[in-house]
Amino acid sequence: MNPARRHWSPWGLVPVALALGMWELAARLAPVEDQALFPPFSAVVRELYDLARSGVLARNFLPSLARVLVGLLAGALFGILIGAAMGWRRRVGGALRPILSLLYPIPALGWLPLLMLWIGVDELLPIAIVFICSFFPICYTTAGGVEGVDPRYIRAARSLGSSELRTLATVILPLALPAIFTGLRLEAGMAWRVIIAAELVAIPTGIGALLMRAESLVRVDTIIACLVVLSIMCFAFERTFLLLERRLTAGWR
Repeated sequence: MNPARRHWSPWGLVPVALALGMWELAARLAPVEDQALFPPFSAVVRELYDLARSGVLARNFLPSLARVLVGLLAGALFGILIGAAMGWRRRVGGALRPILSLLYPIPALGWLPLLMLWIGVDELLPIAIVFICSFFPICYTTAGGVEGVDPRYIRAARSLGSSELRTLATVILPLALPAIFTGLRLEAGMAWRVIIAAELVAIPTGIGALLMRAESLVRVDTIIACLVVLSIMCFAFERTFLLLERRLTAGWR
């Protein structure tokens, strides 16, 4: 069974709890002057609560969330459409693969200086970075999923009078869903990584900007609190796509 599809076990909380307990104990045993740079877990929880209560967390988190959602959904939409066309039609795949193969290895953040000159430093910049980060992997996983569909299913659909578009929509894409969702799960976490990097460099709002302000004030508790939020969001996005995949493919798997 694919490890990504195994049910999450509550026993996974045990090493997490042990690690947090060791963190708390090590920080408490450290000299008081060192706790500013290595705060205990309880101090991070208090800071996270204070950020949430004061509204600082929401003011910085919601812009980042909106940018990730818009960029990821746009990248996924175009990636699925172009990937499906590449996998379905060999001529389309043959025409597009060379240029995509040249552009795919470029890291998403490698486009940042160029995009800053092309579109400026505004809300479109982080969205464009997330779009680039999401588009290429989802396009490739979709193309691979479509190409991997058993030809017998396609011939059966055609023998029953199904049109080309209907065969693509009702046979090929549903059977390619596991590959498509693999790309979505992988890029859900990566989208959060690149948005933070973009905000650290060029955007004055968002979780990345809050991290930069915390670094300038030597607020390690705030930095770790922001990293905890990012970790939770990456996990939540991955689990959401995993649950969607199970729901959409439960009838025929």
